[in-house]
Amino acid sequence: MPTDVIMPQMGESIFEGTITKWLKKAGDKVDKDEPLFEISTDKVDAEIPSPVAGVLTEIKAQQGTTVEVNAVVAVISDTGDEANSSIAASASVPATASQSADIPAPKAQLAPPQVVAQGKQRSSPLVRRIAQDNNLDLRLIAGTGSEGRITKDDILHHLSKHGPGTHAPQAQLAPPQVAEVPQEPQPLSKMRSIIAMRMVESVRISPHAHTVYKIDMTRIVRLREREKASFEQRHGVKLTYMPFIAAAAVQALTKFPIVNASMVDGAIHYHQNINLGIAVALEWGLIVPVVKQAEGLSFVALARAIADLAARARSKKLLPEEVQDGTFTLTNSGVFGGEYGTPIINQPESAILAIGGLRKEPVVLTDGEGSDTIAIRSMQHFCLGFDHRTIDGADSGKFMSELQRTLETWDKPIG
Repeated sequence: MPTDVIMPQMGESIFEGTITKWLKKAGDKVDKDEPLFEISTDKVDAEIPSPVAGVLTEIKAQQGTTVEVNAVVAVISDTGDEANSSIAASASVPATASQSADIPAPKAQLAPPQVVAQGKQRSSPLVRRIAQDNNLDLRLIAGTGSEGRITKDDILHHLSKHGPGTHAPQAQLAPPQVAEVPQEPQPLSKMRSIIAMRMVESVRISPHAHTVYKIDMTRIVRLREREKASFEQRHGVKLTYMPFIAAAAVQALTKFPIVNASMVDGAIHYHQNINLGIAVALEWGLIVPVVKQAEGLSFVALARAIADLAARARSKKLLPEEVQDGTFTLTNSGVFGGEYGTPIINQPESAILAIGGLRKEPVVLTDGEGSDTIAIRSMQHFCLGFDHRTIDGADSGKFMSELQRTLETWDKPIG
């Protein structure tokens, strides 16, 4: 019996969604809860699972289509004659590029990879870095993304089948190509258009000011290096620098709640909880999942929450409520090598902390008797962007000084 697949409502205030990618094509068998298509809303990008097991017999809304909540986007039928007849009836509907990309069935013996493209290949910096790290020629990979773009899933699928270090035959290699520049204007994705709107709105609403502190992270670097293996073994999560910084920020916000406040209708609203936004860079944009009530979490719980939200953001598993109600945001601009960034506030918050690159530097140290020595220390820039309507320079300085003191004299158990 046919089952209609509908556009789900991903939150109370969401009334439509854009189908960004079909993960199955008409005629494919699907299992219950298997990812069926991807959507983008004004709150979150997500994979939508199949409501039943069967055969995808008809796709009613193609990629790039925006449809209202509860609209039928596809039909799934039971396996059998009914499904086969439905597929035949819908065979005349033209498929999109991603729907027509068949994956060959496994063979008893894998043939060597073949060059599937010559010249320029569309791909993201992440995909190119994975290729470089694995000594892999991207022309070996058929891209399933828009206009043949190689996605992260494409390259990981190739690596799982062939492993790293697989090259095209030398005679077929084309000269290195520069990055392809689109010849035609490219329409904004749903996520990019929302980011653009919110950034313009934030700059219009809030008079931004910034203050930068250079913090000695040597104590934490040594602690992390000493404890990271046992921490992961005990708690099942990697020990990164982010939970240290998040915990220090929570402590500073507890002492100076004005930095955790918001301007609402001309009045300062003090939040009862610290809901910590963690900006996550995605291949297709940026999203800020939120650790709710961070002030009540232990170091281990905070580390687990951050790792979990980041992983589900990258795999499109977040729920709409997990990207809402933030009161303060952390963004790690230094992960790309920069010294520091001057971030734009995530409305309606009043402040955002940008984390710069971690560097070893010569630093002058002064002992208790006033004698100076030069030592190699691990230094990191932190930039607080704040809404000057709500937060004065003195408030920002007190917050940053507390953050600095906590990180430089870290004495908290990490579990």
